[in-house]
Amino acid sequence: MQPTAHATSHPAAHEAHHEDLGFLRKYVFSTDHKVIGIQYGVTALFFLFFGLLLMLMMRWQIAHSGEPVPIVGKLLERVLADPTGLYPNPAAKGIISNDLYNSFGAMHGTIMVFMAIVPLAFAAFGNFVVPLQIGAPDMAFPRVNMASYQAYVVGGLIMFVSFFIPGGAAQAGWTSYSPLATSIATDGQTFWLIGMVCLITSSLLGAVNFIATIIQLRAPGMTWMRMPFFCWAQFVTAFLLLLAFPPLEAAGVMQLMDKVAHTSFFLPTGLSIGGALANVSGGGSPLLWQHLFWFLGHPEVYVLILPAMGIVAEIIANNTRKPIWGYKSLVYSALTIGFLSFIVWAHHMYLTGMGTKISTFFQTTTMIISIPSVIILTCFFISLWGGSIRFNTPMLFVMAFLPMFGIGGLTGLPLGFNYSDLHLHDTYYVIAHFHYIVAPGTIFALFAGIYYWYPKMTGRMMSEFWGKVHFWSSLIFMNLIFQPMFKQGMAGMLRRMADGGAQYSQMAHAEYKGGLMPDVMGLHKWILWAAVCLALAQIPFIINLFWSIGHGKKVESDNPWHATTLEWQAPTPPPHGNFATVPEVHRGPYEYSVPGQPTDYTPQNASV
Repeated sequence: MQPTAHATSHPAAHEAHHEDLGFLRKYVFSTDHKVIGIQYGVTALFFLFFGLLLMLMMRWQIAHSGEPVPIVGKLLERVLADPTGLYPNPAAKGIISNDLYNSFGAMHGTIMVFMAIVPLAFAAFGNFVVPLQIGAPDMAFPRVNMASYQAYVVGGLIMFVSFFIPGGAAQAGWTSYSPLATSIATDGQTFWLIGMVCLITSSLLGAVNFIATIIQLRAPGMTWMRMPFFCWAQFVTAFLLLLAFPPLEAAGVMQLMDKVAHTSFFLPTGLSIGGALANVSGGGSPLLWQHLFWFLGHPEVYVLILPAMGIVAEIIANNTRKPIWGYKSLVYSALTIGFLSFIVWAHHMYLTGMGTKISTFFQTTTMIISIPSVIILTCFFISLWGGSIRFNTPMLFVMAFLPMFGIGGLTGLPLGFNYSDLHLHDTYYVIAHFHYIVAPGTIFALFAGIYYWYPKMTGRMMSEFWGKVHFWSSLIFMNLIFQPMFKQGMAGMLRRMADGGAQYSQMAHAEYKGGLMPDVMGLHKWILWAAVCLALAQIPFIINLFWSIGHGKKVESDNPWHATTLEWQAPTPPPHGNFATVPEVHRGPYEYSVPGQPTDYTPQNASV
C-alpha cells in the first residue's frame, strides 16, 4: 500500500510569512508535533522523578519501619495533615504510616506506568520523531494531538492533587482491585479513577493520531518496508493502546459508579467488610475487574517495551555502522507480539481459582509470546557482530538494555507457569522481574533516546563525560536494587508490606519455622542505600539535560551522528513543517557501509 502523498508546497516555503504565534500558542497550546513531543517529555520526566521520590520514601519505611523519614519527614507531616481533622495525620512525627505507605505504593506504580514511562516512550518520542522519520510535515490531526497532551496533564494533576485531599491518595494498589478499591472510606480512589479516565482518553487520542499519520502521511517512496523499525514499533503500540485501553476505561467508569453511585458492577452479594455485611445491592463480580484490568495490563507491558526496542534498533544501526540484521524479522516479530499480547492476560490471575484447561491455554500463549521477543533480541545481538561500534553514551545505554531486558524476560518464565507462580505470586520476585523489564530495560532505552535525539531537538550535544557518569552509576545501582529482590522473593517475602515482612520474620519470632531469616531481612537496608545512590546518580543527567540547552557543544551539521533516516536530513532544530522540500525516499532505513559509496552511510532520500 502506497502512502497518500501530502502537499508538495511545503510549509517551510511560506515560513517567512507564517504568523507569529506568541508564547502561549507556540509553547503552551501548540499544535506542532515537535513542541508537543517536548511537552510530553518534560512532563513525563517530572513524573518519573516524582515516582522515584515516592520509591525512596517507601524503601526507607521498609528498611527502618517506624522511624522518621530523614530530611523530608517534617515536611510530610505538615503537608499531608488533614485540615478538617477527620483523618489522623498519615505522617505524624515524620513517620510513614501503613496507610501512607499503601498510598505511596499505589501512586508509585500508577505514576511510573501511566504518567511517566508510557507518555515518555510513546507520546514524547513518538510525537517528535515519527513524523520526521516518515517525512511528514506534522501529525495527521494537530489539534487532536494538542488535546491529547492536555488530557494527560489534567489526569496527572488530578492524581497529584489527590495526595493533599483529606484521607490522602488511593490506597488500593496500582491495580485498584475491587472490592478493596470501593470499600476504603476516603476519596483518594475517586480521584484515581477520574484521573485514569483522563489519562486513558489522552492515550486513545494519541493512538488514533499515530495510526492515521503513519498510514496517510508517509513521504513519497516511504513504503512499509522502508520505514524505520522505530516507526513500526510505534505503529504496533498505537494499536495496542487503541484496542486494550477502552475496556479499562469502561471498567474505570463502572468502578467509579460503584464508589459514588452505590452500584455493584464489581461488588458481590454477601460482601462482608470489617465483620459486618456490606450495604450493597450485590450481584457483581470482583473477577470481572481483574479481567478488564489485565486485558490492558499485559498489552501495557509491550506498550512500555516496543518503543524502547524501536529506539534500540535506531541506535544500534547507527553506532555499529551496519544495517540491522533481520529487519523483516523485527517487523514481523513486533506484529506477532501485538497480536499475542491480547491472549495472555490471565497469567496474572492463576490464583483466582482458574481451571486447569484455561490455565494451560494461558501458559501456552505466554510461552509462545516469548518467541518473538527472543527473535528481536537475537537480531540486536547479531547486529553487533562485526560492527565498527562507537561506544558513545546512547550506545552504552543500549548495550546495557540488551542483557537487562534479557534478565527481565527470563525471570518472567517461571511466572508464566501456574505451578511455580503459586509460590512466587505477589512476592519480591515479581517486583524484581517487572522492574528489570521496565527500569534497566525500558528506562535505559529511553535515556539512550534522549541522548541520541537531543541534538536534533536543541542543536546542541549533551556532555559525553557526564553522560557516561550517569550511565555507569545508574547501571551499577539499578542492579544492586533489584538483584537482591530475587533472593527475597524466593525466600517467600511478600510485596506490599509496610514493614517489609518484619512481623513474620525470625527476628520477630525466633520460634517460627521457615520465617524470613535475618540475612534476607537485612537486604532491605542494602536496597535502600542503593536506591539513594541511584537517585543521586540522576543529578548529572538532570544538570546535563538543562545545562546543555544553552551551553552544550553546537552541532556542526544537521546530521551529527551520520545517520541514514529522514529526521537527520531535516534542518536542526526542525522548523514549522519540518523539511525545506518534501523528501523522496529511495532506499531502506539502514543503508550503512554500502560498498562503492563515498561515505559509510547513505541517507534514505539520497538519489544515488
